[in-house]
Amino acid sequence: MIKELCNAAVVLLLTASAAGAHETGEVGKVTLVFEHELPNVPGKSMKGVLVEYGPGASNEAHTHPPSAFIYATVLEGAVKSQVNDGPVKTYRVGESFTESPGDRHLVSANASTTEPARLLAVFVVDTTAKELVFPLQPATR
Repeated sequence: MIKELCNAAVVLLLTASAAGAHETGEVGKVTLVFEHELPNVPGKSMKGVLVEYGPGASNEAHTHPPSAFIYATVLEGAVKSQVNDGPVKTYRVGESFTESPGDRHLVSANASTTEPARLLAVFVVDTTAKELVFPLQPATR
């Protein structure tokens, strides 16, 4: 069921946002695009977040709710990412990465200064979690 929901969300996002304009600022645009309680996992929900980066855009270092497991897939362009103390990696269209509860997302950026990039981040998180992104304090980076 989760796989079917993720596939449907990707198709919906590709269709709905293909004609949309891209952010051209320095900060990536983050939009909640779906939210669904999991009927077979009480207290948990799936939440889909579309992240759109204009050329050269990025988001600050951050973390997520303590219950959040995240599966992110690049839909357009290329995205640089660093989770915890791992290497900075560049992910291209169709490639994915994960974040586990408690992870620190230190780098989240468009890899290009000339082309836009988009990714879909699917959260499995406590249903009560309303805020999905928390900026990291400088001392925790």
